[in-house]
Amino acid sequence: MASANGQFHAHADATQSRAQAPRRIVLLGATGSIGRSTVDIVERSPEGFSVAAVAGGRDVEALARVARAVRAEFAAIRDESAYGALKEALSGTNIQVGAGREAVIEAALREADLVVSAIVGAAGVEPTYAALAAGRDVALANKECLVCAGVPFMRTAAEMGVRLLPMDSEHNAIFQALGGEDPSRIERMIITASGGPFRTWSRERIAEASVEEALNHPNWAMGPKITVDSAGMMNKGLELIEAHHLFGVPSEKLDVVVHPQSIVHGLVAFSDGSVTAGLAVPDMRTPIAHCLGYPDRLTTPTPRLDLAKIASLTFEAPDFERFPALKLALEALRVGGGLPTVLNAANEIAVAAFLDRRISFDGISRHVADACEAAMRDGTANAPESVEDALAVDHIVRERSRSALAGHAASGMLTLQ
Repeated sequence: MASANGQFHAHADATQSRAQAPRRIVLLGATGSIGRSTVDIVERSPEGFSVAAVAGGRDVEALARVARAVRAEFAAIRDESAYGALKEALSGTNIQVGAGREAVIEAALREADLVVSAIVGAAGVEPTYAALAAGRDVALANKECLVCAGVPFMRTAAEMGVRLLPMDSEHNAIFQALGGEDPSRIERMIITASGGPFRTWSRERIAEASVEEALNHPNWAMGPKITVDSAGMMNKGLELIEAHHLFGVPSEKLDVVVHPQSIVHGLVAFSDGSVTAGLAVPDMRTPIAHCLGYPDRLTTPTPRLDLAKIASLTFEAPDFERFPALKLALEALRVGGGLPTVLNAANEIAVAAFLDRRISFDGISRHVADACEAAMRDGTANAPESVEDALAVDHIVRERSRSALAGHAASGMLTLQ
């Protein structure tokens, strides 16, 4: 479980009752890539799980399909206007329906053994925190919860005595590689990056990349926002910030290495020179199954690792000149306070603008840099004391970003003055 200083410990005695089937879960972000993979695991073990609630954003048909497939008791959609459509899509079932922000929070608060947090972006912060504060264990696939509000999240987890189980492949690999070791003996914690579609591209070519090129990830099938983050390596910066809070490791002990094969997901180097690593084929069902079954292990249909067939694994240092977003994130981690919150909010708005073809790919990192500088000047980047504080900063930065990008579209210039 998470302690007050962010260190992560596993206690088998506290999990024995939770390991009994069926395990009751809530799935937030049920229609995204993580949600679909979670549903696949649950459907393969119908006697092992019962689903208290599912929640999604706007896709009524997809949410209704998921709710029916897993026999959910409650389905919530973030879009308030979609209530009627969802109710009609689930007619003839006993599934209760809700719509709007409060309905998603209601889903998060349903009685459950584990809440899977897979909503993309800062939209996942409020319902995930509600579940945590209510004493629910959380399987965290949403980086932004700890990027935006890491200190209050970890403090609440410690106070409530609940677990934040890491569901991202990198953090899950590190969690397993730690093996319950004393975190004070860690010399370095390393997450790997595939390098994305632009790993070998020049800086000039990356700057001119199209939306289609950015979404063409070589290894992973993810949603558009996360895939664009991967193309610019912003996702690795967000993951380092998350690791800092999740495992209580200072920024100077955190590192990234580019590993194109995406077989090694995370490594931990200890004071005696030992290095442990988490390896698996690139399939999100592996870390998802680990969290759903923890502390037991589920049987999954994922491809098995065959190192002889792969033959070679390669590693490279990251290039901060070609991928400035990673450098920005590392600086936000070093400075701390509310700067990671600012970084994330500005990045979400800039990525949306890129996907809408309103700015260039290199405009994402330029906008984020400007937003961070503006927040440092006027105090917006001061450390948030609560989740509410963090969400207030998030709102301010989003409004500024929308205004700045609208001005950029009108004049061809980008400014946050």
